[in-house]
Amino acid sequence: MSFLIDIASALCLLAGAFFCLVGAWGLLRMPDFYTRVHAASVLETLGADLILLGLVLQAGFTLVAAKLLLIGLLIFFASPTASHALTRAAMLRGVTPLLAKQGEPSSKP
Repeated sequence: MSFLIDIASALCLLAGAFFCLVGAWGLLRMPDFYTRVHAASVLETLGADLILLGLVLQAGFTLVAAKLLLIGLLIFFASPTASHALTRAAMLRGVTPLLAKQGEPSSKP
C-alpha cells in the first residue's frame, strides 16, 4: 500500500511541477497583460494544489497533512480572487487587451 501512495504522490508532484512550469512559460510568452494573468492564475493554482496534494500523500494522516490541506484551500480560493482583482484594476486603469496585431483586419463585422 505504501508503494501505491508513493507512486500517486510522485505523480502529483510531477504533474504539479509540470503545470507550474507551463504557467511560467505562458507568463513569459503571452502577448498582453490579460492573457498573462490568465495563464499564470489557472496553471499556477492547479500546479500548487497538485504539489500540495503530493506532499499530503507523503505526510500521511498527521497534523502536517491538515496544515497542507488548509494551505491548499487558501491557495484555491485566494489565487483566483487575486487574479480577478488584478484584471479588474487593470481594466479600470484603462489597460486595453491586445485583440489583433497591427495591420491585421479586425474580426469584428
